[in-house]
Amino acid sequence: MKRAYIVKQNNSRKITNPQSLNAYIKSICDIMRRSGRASALQYIPELTWMLFLRILDEKEEREKKQARTSGVEFTPSLIYPYRWRDWAAPRDCGLKRKELQKNKPGALMSFVNGELMPYLKNLKNRPGATTSQKVISEVFSSTEKTGIDMESNLLDIIDKINELSLNQIDETNMFTLSQAYEGLLQKMGEKNNDGGQFFTPREIVRVMVKVVDPKIGETVYDPCCGTGGFLAQSYIHMKEKAKTVDDLEILKTRTFHGREKESLVYPIALANLLLHDIDEPHIWHGNTLTGLEFDGGLFQAAPELFDVILTNPPFGGKEGKEAQNRFVYKTSATQMLFLQHVIESLKPGGRCGIVVDEGVLFRTNESAFVETKRKLLKECNLWCIVSLPTRVFVNAGAGSKTNLLFFAKGEPTKKVWYYDLSDINITKRHPLSMKHFDEFFKLLPEREISKCSWNVSIDEIQAKNYDLKAVNPNREDKEDKRTPEELISIIELQSEEIAKALLALKGKGG
Repeated sequence: MKRAYIVKQNNSRKITNPQSLNAYIKSICDIMRRSGRASALQYIPELTWMLFLRILDEKEEREKKQARTSGVEFTPSLIYPYRWRDWAAPRDCGLKRKELQKNKPGALMSFVNGELMPYLKNLKNRPGATTSQKVISEVFSSTEKTGIDMESNLLDIIDKINELSLNQIDETNMFTLSQAYEGLLQKMGEKNNDGGQFFTPREIVRVMVKVVDPKIGETVYDPCCGTGGFLAQSYIHMKEKAKTVDDLEILKTRTFHGREKESLVYPIALANLLLHDIDEPHIWHGNTLTGLEFDGGLFQAAPELFDVILTNPPFGGKEGKEAQNRFVYKTSATQMLFLQHVIESLKPGGRCGIVVDEGVLFRTNESAFVETKRKLLKECNLWCIVSLPTRVFVNAGAGSKTNLLFFAKGEPTKKVWYYDLSDINITKRHPLSMKHFDEFFKLLPEREISKCSWNVSIDEIQAKNYDLKAVNPNREDKEDKRTPEELISIIELQSEEIAKALLALKGKGG
């Protein structure tokens, strides 16, 4: 039987639909906003560690009962008084909380900041620390103390979170807390939160995972994983194919790998993947392009090459010599360095789905762009390019024209099948949806030709000096007439805006 997250309210009523669950979580965020955590970039990390401890506590209690039934030994990740049930559960349940609230006002806040946080952050350094304990430490790697302003507000928040409970229910009219949590992560990607690089629209992620189709036993990697959206969706996709306990064990412990640079986002990625039931998310904390490692403990068992890569590298970034010197084709363009990294990180026969901006496709005025695309087409079969509408990332504050590239390593490209969605009008109220891909998936198996799809041979691509830009021959009246210089100017302007957003984010995350 499947498991889902439900809420037991004080009146014993259960929340059994997405709308009521979202409303309940929003009510928690409302308290956080009045408590000094005004923006999503502030209250989502705060909510993350609390939800994580709540779910971890109930998950381990369930596993303890299962172990007792099976007659096997169970070792919990946390002990008294650091479990959620000890310090956060209501006074009639939590022994530590009961003890603290007998003391002077503020005792609970002092415990959280002075005892709980240091203990959790140091778990990975304890002799014989388990994988679970190492993950817990990393979830708290950027949390020095709670940012909630008053103990009364902290009590209101943990009391509401305590009512979130794991139970077995019919999922017909319900979805998991992890999906509700993804909705919160999307708020981090809205323009006014300066976090656009963190969130790839869920529909794009679902499409890419469906096309690449990772299978149980294959490793899945995202070199700039953000909050872990591609890895989480891959787990959902692959779990449907699991037939045995061993299949699930492989998925939960030996499948998903990623890298993330931002200290604000790294622990959120870990918590997000754990909420999706991935027990061992192998996430490396550091700069993928420079190799600078902040913490690589969870990544130690990762393979050198991967079966599947799904990723959306940052748009418009500029890299210095430290990053450029690690690559054959040197350029300051972040996406081109990531594309080189992806090609080198794929196993022979490995498959990739990657989001790139338009400049990656059409720029031929810099040798690194031409040579990287030449390498891609020589070493991989770039079998599909999907031209997306201009405003797909509008909710993240970016109007960049983007494309999806799908390729497999091991055979050179002979022809590229293009599919054009660029004419769709995307707005915040009318985002791109799975329905817009209905014809794409219908034509995909045979890569059929239509008004929106066509083939381009490798000879034609080489004759254009590896300009891969999607120009639909069936819509000549709609062809983009802007010159490469004009398009480069637009991209550079967008890059400046993104750079400013990154600086603002680092200021808030520091």
